[in-house]
Amino acid sequence: MSGIALTTPYLDTDADQLSFTLGWPAHEALAVRDLTVGGLAVQLRLLGASHQVFAGPVRETVACLPGVTGGLPNTAVRSFDNWTYRFTAHCEHLTAEDFTVRVEQIRSRADAHPRALYGIFPGFHEAVTALTVDRHATGLSWCTWHTYPQSRQIVATQTRLEAR
Repeated sequence: MSGIALTTPYLDTDADQLSFTLGWPAHEALAVRDLTVGGLAVQLRLLGASHQVFAGPVRETVACLPGVTGGLPNTAVRSFDNWTYRFTAHCEHLTAEDFTVRVEQIRSRADAHPRALYGIFPGFHEAVTALTVDRHATGLSWCTWHTYPQSRQIVATQTRLEAR
């Protein structure tokens, strides 16, 4: 899938503004992709330089949210019904050259992936939010990337949802 050229201005300026929540209601999305993966309904949602993933019992949001303190956990583990949910996040600060290479790798990976959604912001070809989802024997996993050209930061998250 090729990236979606978004028409919304790029507003997020720093990775530290992102927060993590579970169970947050659906926000107005810039783009949505509905999928069925491993028998589960999955919805990938782009929210500016942020995302929501709805998969089975999970509603994951990584975004700049009003009233929620910024900062992502390194890890989070929860139980939902008969599922185990594991979330990890890390932020890279890169040189200008490495940032450009890494953003191109993210875009290429999303382009080649059969279950991806990503957006590119106007005037900032390196401002990208990308999501991919994969099936595993016991569940699903998804990866996301949020790129910040001004600070040359990339926030990457990985989530695994496994049946117990």
